[in-house]
Amino acid sequence: MTAKKRVLFVCVENSNRSQMAEAFAHIHGGDAVEAFSAGSKPSGVLNPKAIRFMGELGYDLTAHASKSLDEIGGEFDAVVTMGCGDDCPWMPAKQREDWALPDPRHMDDDAYRAVRDEISARVKALLASL
Repeated sequence: MTAKKRVLFVCVENSNRSQMAEAFAHIHGGDAVEAFSAGSKPSGVLNPKAIRFMGELGYDLTAHASKSLDEIGGEFDAVVTMGCGDDCPWMPAKQREDWALPDPRHMDDDAYRAVRDEISARVKALLASL
């Protein structure tokens, strides 16, 4: 039996990009993946746009919570940072990536969907590489 791959997605507020990435890891990785997301300065809330646009794909993001890196422990097969720069502390991982994706918080609907879809594609590629 192969151990589940552990992946962590990190951004500052843990309300948009990292939440969607965690969701896509669940969608694309299924039971083979343990996916987490966290923020270096979590907002404590999920962006309503993230909830709405993941809902378009049939994923209920309201089951997620915005959380701190302090709440996440262990070692990971992959840690992905998303535009948090120096605000993202080091986390133990076999593979590290930085996805310099724009924060979609203030984008119009089409631009937000484009970021969401880019995250989906990157998560698929990441999971395939593990």
